[in-house]
Amino acid sequence: MQPVSLQQPSNGAYCAIADLIQMRHPAQKLDLRQRRRALSLLAGSSKANFRGRGIDFEEVRSYQPGDDIRTIDWRVTARTGDAHTKLFREERERPVLVVVDQRSSMFFGSEFCCKSVLAAHFGALLAWSALGRGDRVGGLVFNEHEHRETRPRRSRRSVLTLLHNLDELNRSLPLPPAEQPLQFTGLLSDLRRIAKPGSAVFLISDFSGALEARALEHLYQLSRHTEITALHCADKLEAELPARGNYTVTDGSQRARLFTGNAELRRRYREHFSERLARLHEEYGKLGIPVIEAGTHDSPLARLQSVYGDNRRSGRRS
Repeated sequence: MQPVSLQQPSNGAYCAIADLIQMRHPAQKLDLRQRRRALSLLAGSSKANFRGRGIDFEEVRSYQPGDDIRTIDWRVTARTGDAHTKLFREERERPVLVVVDQRSSMFFGSEFCCKSVLAAHFGALLAWSALGRGDRVGGLVFNEHEHRETRPRRSRRSVLTLLHNLDELNRSLPLPPAEQPLQFTGLLSDLRRIAKPGSAVFLISDFSGALEARALEHLYQLSRHTEITALHCADKLEAELPARGNYTVTDGSQRARLFTGNAELRRRYREHFSERLARLHEEYGKLGIPVIEAGTHDSPLARLQSVYGDNRRSGRRS
């Protein structure tokens, strides 16, 4: 098997565990703490929601002019009659949760790879990068039938567990229909259970079902105390119909003929995708969540470098 080239688009219908592991070294070109470029995607939004301190309580001392009034310890203040404030100690490690969608809707690609493969490569790069920076890494990999959880730890074993879960669920595609499929709403509910205040959460998906009211409510609750970034995976064929002609299309069990020469059909198809993506940006933007767009024709490493490129490693002068 040829090693994956991260300067080129991902390739194939399935990922390979060897490729996910070898991403450890190129992932060092990323610095996930450099989030300003991601936040710049929130065009027209100045929302800065509370995401938790990511720091530990250390002690209480007398309030001094200039202290943040939000840190006043009101119980001690009431007991002593003098204003007291809490002091915190910054955590050296933060939990990073990499959440990767491997549902059937992700098993689609028209040119280079399936969206599921692109998502897997994004997940591996993010996990290795976070570990390399000293963060605790964990995550969730999910499909319609199950989700697999990896608790955040600062260890190579934790990343490898996440990658093996990712590889196994990727290899299980396509999936038979589930009687009660796990929806995006259910995934966010589980994520709320394991995401600690101050965690950095990376959601990698095509976000099918992510705009339902219950899903947005779960996301709102998550965004109050975690730092969420969304990576939207798409394929060119989802945004634009193929060239004019007659095509045979199938869902795996049924076939139909499709004529793509109708101008009105092409317009409505294109607008449907654009409107859904615009609404994703709008709803997530209200919560202070940047949406990074990526296509199956993109290099996963180059796409992440455009947002999280490590300027110190590139030799940029400050």
